Amino acid sequence: MAALYSGWVGRSEETEELITPAPAQAAAAMLDDETTSFVEGAPLPPLWQWFFFLPHAPQSRLSPDGHPERGGFLPPVELPRRMFAGARMRFLRPLTIGRPARRRSVIRDVTEKDGRTGKLAFVTVGQSIRQDGEVCLEEEQDIVYREPGGPVPAPTPCEPAAVPAGAWSRVVTPDPTLLFRFSALTFNAHRIHYDRGYATGVEGYPGLVVQGPLTAVLLMELVRRNAGRPVTAFAFRAQAPLFDLAPFRLLATPGPGRVQLEAQGPDGKTTMTATADLA
Repeated sequence: MAALYSGWVGRSEETEELITPAPAQAAAAMLDDETTSFVEGAPLPPLWQWFFFLPHAPQSRLSPDGHPERGGFLPPVELPRRMFAGARMRFLRPLTIGRPARRRSVIRDVTEKDGRTGKLAFVTVGQSIRQDGEVCLEEEQDIVYREPGGPVPAPTPCEPAAVPAGAWSRVVTPDPTLLFRFSALTFNAHRIHYDRGYATGVEGYPGLVVQGPLTAVLLMELVRRNAGRPVTAFAFRAQAPLFDLAPFRLLATPGPGRVQLEAQGPDGKTTMTATADLA
């Protein structure tokens, strides 16, 4: 498969967009941020670049799962399940609201392997965003394609372990409204996040699936609200899905220059790990 799609490696595209206040203000409402001013001239928080440069696939070109049809910029990998599995990024200077920005994306690698759930394909996409001629951030994303799996059991809730001394924590209730608003803000029509009948009856999940980028944003917000220092780099890796069936916990352990982060499911298992480097 990797050889089949090797022609996509090196393929690039560029997009320009005005960083307007409205998406940031809507994201702030979703995240219950009533103190930060998101007006022209204000800095955009880290990871909030995901609310811009959105794909605009026509309704007639969506697949049955809600994703855009395969092909175009990304290689047309035939494996049906797709997920945003992780990313690494550097924040060189904040994006400024009210100014145009330009994003360049390039396919850096396409690989395949056999996992415990079947065949997997990994597509690595590099991105850089410039504003006023300067690079503001660099990001590398891991997109994973896989075969359909069997039904996924619901996690069994348990009493969480005590929060370690000095750590920051937050309990999140992932209700369908939160998932819907995040999907709307990112123009993500993947049905597992809002169509319960599809998520449970077709893809075999026990409930609606919490978006991996939403979990990453919530982890970053935990840092932004507690660290008191700018974030210069961030990386995350998704390990297991979260569902809208029960609250989950975010945990941050600050160190001298790096914060270790994780999301824990209602059963206490780690579903995402992340790191945030501080200036």
